[in-house]
Amino acid sequence: MIRRMNEHAGILRPGVEPVLRVMPLPADVNASGDVFGGWVMAKVDIAGAIPAMRRARGRVATVAVNSFLFKQPISVGDVVSFYAEVVSTGRTSITVDVQVFAERNPAHPLVVKVTEATLTYVCLNPDGSKRPVPPLE
Repeated sequence: MIRRMNEHAGILRPGVEPVLRVMPLPADVNASGDVFGGWVMAKVDIAGAIPAMRRARGRVATVAVNSFLFKQPISVGDVVSFYAEVVSTGRTSITVDVQVFAERNPAHPLVVKVTEATLTYVCLNPDGSKRPVPPLE
């Protein structure tokens, strides 16, 4: 049984799968032994881009990091899961919410929310110019 450390860990709906899951390595930590914030930011951008690309049915580029909150450190050995969903669309833009959880201590698993972010992506044509978000099918 996996324990949840705080109320934020319960915000996900049952059966929702992460868009990305990864385990940081020793090369990913700073001098204090915590995973670099830039490592987390890069993975959040990848995780956010996945539903944005699906919604855009093609190429997207990150245009804004609207918010980014580090709630707890991540350590080597944590299994880090990234959940992302489209929360709004504009004419050419797609905004995605990303929630990040770390599963710690395999002997007595504990899941904690470590990061949350909102990013905006823009739909692109093959030549790199903006294009409208396609209508939902």
